[in-house]
Amino acid sequence: MIFKACYFDELTPREVYEILKARAQIFVVEQNCTYQDMDGVDYHALHVFFEEENGTVIAYMRAFFEEKGSRAVKVGRVLTLEHGKGFGSRLLEKGIPVIQEKMNAAEMVIDAQCHAIGFYERAGFAVCSDEFLEVGIPHVKMRLAL
Repeated sequence: MIFKACYFDELTPREVYEILKARAQIFVVEQNCTYQDMDGVDYHALHVFFEEENGTVIAYMRAFFEEKGSRAVKVGRVLTLEHGKGFGSRLLEKGIPVIQEKMNAAEMVIDAQCHAIGFYERAGFAVCSDEFLEVGIPHVKMRLAL
């Protein structure tokens, strides 16, 4: 596995394709979510991922500033193609310090699916909102002070 953290203009066309393919596989096909994935945020995001030697993206997340001038970074589109193998934990373990360094982040926030609360708590995130629905799936906001 190869770990990468790139801004959009640093990604190769193949990496962009593999990222979008992985996001569609998890969120559209597996979770049956109908939403506009290509939302314009990718242009300004840091893309953090693991890829196999053949270029397949197997774990991914993006990080971006929700507000200009803020040091709060929002993390989203967190996924792994192979569940239960520890790729998600390794992605957070390697990705959080890289996001903090590259983006000078003071905190990270995520809209986490409720079934994944324990996963994010193990990485240091804490629930900071009531439950809400996003694309029909229960979520909570979680925060990590850096």
